[in-house]
Amino acid sequence: MMAECLSGTRVLDLSQYLPGPYATQMLADLGAEVIKVEPPAGDPMRGIGPRDADGVSAFYKLINAGKTVTHLDLKSDAGRAALGSLVRGADVLLESFRPGALSKLGFGAEALRELNPRLVHCALSGFGQSGPYAQRAGHDITYMALAGGLATSGMAERPVFAHPPTADFAGAMQATIAILAALLRRANTGQGSSIDVSLSEAVLAWQGVVLTGALRAGGSASRGHGLLNGGAACYRLYETADGRFVALGALEEKFWANFCTALRRPEWIARQHEDLPQASLIADIAAVVRAETRDALTARLAGVDCCFQAVLEPGEVMRDQHIAARGLVHQVDEREPRVEVSFPAFFDAVQPGPRPPLRVRDATEIMQAWMA
Repeated sequence: MMAECLSGTRVLDLSQYLPGPYATQMLADLGAEVIKVEPPAGDPMRGIGPRDADGVSAFYKLINAGKTVTHLDLKSDAGRAALGSLVRGADVLLESFRPGALSKLGFGAEALRELNPRLVHCALSGFGQSGPYAQRAGHDITYMALAGGLATSGMAERPVFAHPPTADFAGAMQATIAILAALLRRANTGQGSSIDVSLSEAVLAWQGVVLTGALRAGGSASRGHGLLNGGAACYRLYETADGRFVALGALEEKFWANFCTALRRPEWIARQHEDLPQASLIADIAAVVRAETRDALTARLAGVDCCFQAVLEPGEVMRDQHIAARGLVHQVDEREPRVEVSFPAFFDAVQPGPRPPLRVRDATEIMQAWMA
């Protein structure tokens, strides 16, 4: 059902590593035919993470499942000619070169329009196609640092960075949304598009609340002092007796009251709205939580409506009864196992299934199939 959404849509993926390939994997999940064009040596992602017996990274196989890979040397005349032929038959081109690099290969915005006026071209980069930082190298942690994604995350002592990489996945999702919108526009107008998406601005787009709060606080939003970043006792991580952690998100008064009542601390109920940061109340809760193991506390609060959740280790996530019931997590390839998570949407109540593995084809075969 889901695969019918973009059936017949042809996507060329000239990106590498994580953000671009994840964006095109979402398009493949929705039914697009994705051709991943790699240099002769392959995507460098092939060497990152645990490798299978064939020498290829399991992470690379995961992020590119559902696609067809072909290899072209875009520094050669033959490689560029082959890419030009593919562009003529494509609906979407996503690339993650540094700004200007594709133009040097002969595939700038004007050249792409001449080859295929209906093409949706999405350039996914670190800092965008213009501006002082356009040519700057970066990775997730630096994009997050620039756009405000780190300054307010963590405890008062220091910021922390998230894993998996937030900017990479946020940028991938932003690119996918923009591509889908451009395809809808093309269906109405017949015109292609040239889209500029940056990983840092995908994070920046989430910072309106943070920037507003900081502006009103004189320029900074104190880490570990706010309602949602560690300053509130009702919305925080706590350590248990066995060195594990639990998450409490009892923002609403009814949830907070239920939590306090379940722990036999009714006197805490009236303290929910003490001034931030609530160091004293946090310490009181921490002491009670630290007296029980994670699983014992989880069992105690299992039937309490209070937004409480044990912090699960990755292996526990896979075994959780709700995760299992929803059926999005699949272990593929028993000999060299990988854990795949399907596209997280149910179309007409149909559960998404596993993706087909990536396959390799010669570019000539693909062009012949597209011209047939």
